[in-house]
Amino acid sequence: MRLAIPIWGHRISPVLDTASNLLVVEIEGQRETSRSQTFLDENDTSRRCLRIRNLEIDTLLCGAVSRVFLRMLSASGIHVIPEISGPTEDIIEAYLQGGLFRSRFQMPGCGRKRLDRQGESGIHNKRCLSGQRRKGRSEERDRADERE
Repeated sequence: MRLAIPIWGHRISPVLDTASNLLVVEIEGQRETSRSQTFLDENDTSRRCLRIRNLEIDTLLCGAVSRVFLRMLSASGIHVIPEISGPTEDIIEAYLQGGLFRSRFQMPGCGRKRLDRQGESGIHNKRCLSGQRRKGRSEERDRADERE
């Protein structure tokens, strides 16, 4: 299995769409077998998606990502888990041990409870992905959902 993480220094990059470095980790079972880094210099979203797809990535962990890019990656067969933040090594370890969805790895302002209920669906919290409330929802309803 191939896991990809956009990186910035020793942390996950805050925005996938503009990340310039991608860490690719080969995983067998529950352990890392190798890793490499790739420079992403494509500015066009469709070319960037093609580049990532050509790396034969199975799962991509990232911070913020535009809806367009997320849909392109998902349509390419890449399982995307957005809204993750933190030190790269901690994220890899948590992923391997099944503890990625702890609140310490969620991006600030994102409600991870929806993800916990839905599993590793990738597209889970419309409010965080768009920065806006979901259409037709009141602020009261959003606050009630966040308290769940």
